[in-house]
Amino acid sequence: MAQFSRTWWGRRFIAALEEFTDPGRLSRGRSYANGGRIKSFEIKEGVATAQVRGSVNPYFGVYKEPLYTTVIEIKSISAANWSAAIAYVASKAGFISKLLLNEMPDNIEDAFSTLGLHLLPHQRSDFKTRCSCPDSSNPCKHIAGVYYLLAAKLDRDPFLLFELRGLSRTDLHAELAKSPLGMALSQELAAEQSTPTPVESYYTKLDTIAASDVSLKDFWQGSKRLPAAIQPETQNSVSAIVIKKQGDFPAFWHKDSSFIATMEELYQRVKTKNREIL
Repeated sequence: MAQFSRTWWGRRFIAALEEFTDPGRLSRGRSYANGGRIKSFEIKEGVATAQVRGSVNPYFGVYKEPLYTTVIEIKSISAANWSAAIAYVASKAGFISKLLLNEMPDNIEDAFSTLGLHLLPHQRSDFKTRCSCPDSSNPCKHIAGVYYLLAAKLDRDPFLLFELRGLSRTDLHAELAKSPLGMALSQELAAEQSTPTPVESYYTKLDTIAASDVSLKDFWQGSKRLPAAIQPETQNSVSAIVIKKQGDFPAFWHKDSSFIATMEELYQRVKTKNREIL
């Protein structure tokens, strides 16, 4: 059941199994995964291989506990599709930043579905499995048990999804680091991981400055006194001098009357009305 896994990608992985696998076999598979019957498990070159302890069954002539080899292979994504997926992921800061920090984005499937792809398996044809047990059904309970163990492995390391789909974690990071966003982030991460340089002190060393001959009184009050009264600026005798520099009929002025004359009148009204503050 989906409760066997804690993460969303692990639950989605198991949900895909539940759609095409007999519930009874899944139940026995869970007992195999929880009961310590899987003796060894490894993922190499995208293929999961496990050694699973079988059951003693005298009715079928099995008097000694057998050991079966179970193999699960998930359909790889082609090199061309990987290139398209990486190009899309590398163009999104939210995706590339988390992946380079070894985090799985919650919406990573959206990036693949945009290109008509799936990172997580979602149908029976995505799986290729085999087991050395005499059960002709596929998946058998041993394969089902390894399915659940694989889901638990994915919980701890979601980047196994990329490896099972044909792209290792190292290759993924290398390809992402080639993009402009990836290069910038990789350089920042490399700078953070650089070895600290030892220093004599964490405090800034003070520079000694020779005392000047300036007296304290001159330092605080200044050697030159400000004038007792500040003379007001003389008013410009030419009204609207800034306006006059631009010409009498600027491009925005569509009236027949003089623009300069109109502005002179405006200036004069403002000066007359606000004489007390001038």
